[in-house]
Parts: sequence; structure tokens; C-alpha cells
Amino acid sequence: MAGKYDAIVIGSGISGGWAAKELCEKGLKVLLLERGRDVKHLKDYPTATMHPWEFPHRNKMPLDFLKDNPIASRCYALSESSEHFFVKDKEHPYTQEKPFDWIRGYQVGGKSLLWARQTQRWSKFDFEGPARDGFATDWPIRYEDIAPWYSHVERFAGISGNKDGLETLPDGEFLPPWEMNCVEKDIASAIRSSYTDRFPVIGRCAHLTEPQPIHLEQGRGKCQARSLCERGCPFGGYFSSNSSTIPWAAKTGNLELRPNSVVHSILYDEKSQKARGVLVIDSITKEQHEFEAKIIFVNAATMNTNLILLNSISSRFPNGLGNDNGLLGTHVAFHNYRGILNGKVEGYEDKYYKGRRPCAVMMPNFRNVRKQEMDFQRGYMTFYSAYRPSWGRGGEEIGAALKESLTDPGGWSVFMMMQGETIPKESNRVSLDKNKVDAWGIPQLSINVDYDENDLKILNDFFEQGQEMLEKAGVKSITKTDTKQAPGLDIHEMGGVRMGHDPKTSLLNKWNQLHACKNVFVTDGACMTSTGTQNPSLTFMALTARAANYAVEELKKMNL
Repeated sequence: MAGKYDAIVIGSGISGGWAAKELCEKGLKVLLLERGRDVKHLKDYPTATMHPWEFPHRNKMPLDFLKDNPIASRCYALSESSEHFFVKDKEHPYTQEKPFDWIRGYQVGGKSLLWARQTQRWSKFDFEGPARDGFATDWPIRYEDIAPWYSHVERFAGISGNKDGLETLPDGEFLPPWEMNCVEKDIASAIRSSYTDRFPVIGRCAHLTEPQPIHLEQGRGKCQARSLCERGCPFGGYFSSNSSTIPWAAKTGNLELRPNSVVHSILYDEKSQKARGVLVIDSITKEQHEFEAKIIFVNAATMNTNLILLNSISSRFPNGLGNDNGLLGTHVAFHNYRGILNGKVEGYEDKYYKGRRPCAVMMPNFRNVRKQEMDFQRGYMTFYSAYRPSWGRGGEEIGAALKESLTDPGGWSVFMMMQGETIPKESNRVSLDKNKVDAWGIPQLSINVDYDENDLKILNDFFEQGQEMLEKAGVKSITKTDTKQAPGLDIHEMGGVRMGHDPKTSLLNKWNQLHACKNVFVTDGACMTSTGTQNPSLTFMALTARAANYAVEELKKMNL
């Protein structure tokens, strides 16, 4: 028997949690589906307060695990303290037509328990760029359309940051910012004095530096700067679906959360020309269930959202739901993280810092901002941090002498990295494997995504400009590293179900509705027309809140 709801939300991660919150607050009866197990805030963070010596391998992964999970193990956040939140390679295989490190978290809250929590708004240049420069289809919205929704999600989630007055990185509704240390301040000053278009500022992140009443009402507390975030935060100091949006939605009495629910497909009704519900497979019993709803939000994270839509076939949509133009699964893009610079800073040895700040210094993109001016398209955001390692003296001490040496930190070092925009291309695509299925009989996802010459040009420009900026700041012994990491390890995959004006060149309209199936909304990374150079999660949240409120208004008008 089909259960009937006003709305179904597929996926409980960052965007799915926001969809559930907004729809429940507006009075809709919502079914929130999660393919993974349930994870309750506080209760299900088993390692949150453990010390390194309390883990069997001192918080390092054993060799057998690394051998069995080469993809997941490449993620910086995976350790003994967090491995229970990561998908294991063999349990959820996929086809790599080209190398792609697909990092996943299948549980209530999804990757909101694991994300890096960096949150910057897009600027008007990011929304205008594709149409101006012709590297992607035009965004159907502009900064002014989403700005109020940025504010809406920032106030609820809690974003720390400084009001910097930059046109390339708009200010938001901020909690007090974290502070640069002495070396970072001097590097920032040197860069600003040497260039007219480069503005290093303290990072903006989803951490409660000074909780407001709305955060205390959620049961969340101040960030303790422990840098143990991927274990789950017992203080609720950073934003996650588990600590924030899902409990808030549940308080309304309008939410039904159903974990262990693998969505097979969205069911289409030929007569009404709408989606009528979803087909779900219980991940434990393998039993099939149908659930019906007036509207459906697909927030399974970029790759799985594409998979679900591609697998949602009917006589009307033989190639996937809404896929009249054949573009479903194409134009997948990501962020280029391959460039890293390291260097040494002399002096400052009478100064140190405290805590483990959850953000770096960031500098918004300065390439091709207002016009095309380089021999490559788009650009990159830059992050850097300065630190003094406690193990930095490099002596040969043991025992008491070693302990004593650890109280005397080494000299200052600098780390700088890039976050480059990649260009959406039809050839960068995902599809259904015709021969392989998963444990639930669903076709495996086949991924064909790669770098191109433009990405290498951006990488080389970062190496050149980054080294020049650090040298102007007096940094010595600079080394550069091309990680050559596969796409996917950035964990910022986007596209495949992109927004646009024209149904011939896009899948979604300006309200994140499928052009060809108006009661289905896609508001996670799959909806993105381009990637920008900023971290994407804040934009996913804002787009979701905007679309959810539009959907409710359309339901009231009987348009859905």
C-alpha cells in the first residue's frame, strides 16, 4: 500500500535537511528518505570525545582497510574516529570510465557530518559569467534572486565571518569572525599592498563563534575549536542536518524520517503528467515500497540524484525523468584542487596562537572576473594558513627530552592551495552501467569525468601567481606540488541536471523544477549550471530554501 504525503524529500544531507525544514515549517506532511542508517545528534557520535590513544591504531587506519578501500581512504577526513560515517568501496561499487574518487556518506545527515564547513556567497560575477563568457548555458537567476535566501540560511545555520566589503565575495549575516594569526596578517598586508585586485580575508565557515537565540533554540552551542568535526560535534558547534534542520523539522510534527530506504526511481503518472511518488527498496529486507506525494525534492547528492533520475524511466521518459533533450547526466563539473604551495617564514618565534581554527585565510578569484582576459576560462579561489608545528625542531630526542622538545614549537610554515573552477562539458557525464547492478538491483553509476587543458592552465597560473604572492610576503623555500588527484576527491561535484532558461539546453527552470515534470525539484549540487570558485554548500542551502518556499506557494495556488 502506498503511503501518501504532501512532499517527499530524497536524501537527508545538507540540502535535503533544508528542504525538510522549510516544507515542514509551512505545514506540509513530509516524508524524508535516507538510504543509510539513522544517526541521531549526540547519541550516535561514538568517537566524539575519544583521545588518540583510545583507538586501536591511534586513530590511523590499518593496512587491511587501506587496501580494501583505496578510494575512501584518500579523503583527508577518514580515520578511525570517522570511518563509520564513510561509504566503503566494496559495499557500493561504481564504474570508472576514467578515474574518479567518489566520496560518500550514507546515513541520516549524509556528508553534512563530514563536510569542511566553508561557506561563501557567490557574487554577481559568478551568476553572470557563463552568459558573458559563453562557457556554459546562462544561469536563469542572478545574485539579487538568491541574496535574500543566502541571508535566510546564514541566520539559521550560523556563519562566522567578517564584513569585508568585497564585490567579488558579498558579505552575509555573520557571527563574529575567527582571527588571522600574526604571520597570516602580514602576508595579507603584503598581498594587498602589492596588488590592486587581490584581497585576502579571514575564512567564512558554518561555526558558532557566538550562538544567537535561534541557535540556542536548536540546542546548539559554541564551537570549541577542537578540529574533531568529522566525528560529529557534541556541542552542535558546526552546522549539520543532524544538529539543526532535521530536529527542527521534526519539532513541527510534520516530518516522517525513514532511514534504510534506497530510492530506486521516481514514479511518473502518464495521465496527470506529473510524478506521483517514489519506489523505495528497504536496504535491509530488500522489500519494495511505494510512497506518493504532491511534490518531490531530489536531494540525494549530485551523483546519486543523476542516477535516480536516469533510472526513472517510463513510456513518456524512456531515457530518464525529464530528459527530453538528452542532457541528463551531462555537463558534470567539479573543483580543481591539484595545486599546493608550501614555504617557510623567518622570525616571529616569540609569537604563537591558540586553538584549532576551523578556517583558513581566503582570497576570492581575481582572474576573468569582469571580462575574459586570460588564455584560460574562469579562475580560482586561494586559501592559505600559517602555523608552527610542535614537532618542528627535528631533533633526535627520545623519552623526557622528546616531551620537552614538543613544548618548544618549530619555525613558521605556510600552506597555500587553490580551488579552481572547471568548465561544464557535455563529455563530462554520468550514465547507467548497462551490465552491472548494485545489491538492490539498481544499475551502477558509470562516471566519465576528467580534467582538460583549461584546468592545467589554471593550475599553472596558480603556481606562478601563488609563488609570486608568497615571495612578496617574504616567504622562503617555496615548493609546489601537483597532487594529480582524480576528480571527485574535491567532493564538490556539480551538474548533470542543470538549471537554465531553455528546456532545449537545461533540465531545470529558475525555480529548480524539471521543465518537463513540474512537481519534481532538484536543489542539490546536480542543479548547478556552473561551479564558481567558492565552496558550494551555502548556495545549495539557499537554492533549496528558495525552491521549497516557491513549491509551497504553488501548491496553495493549485498549480502543482
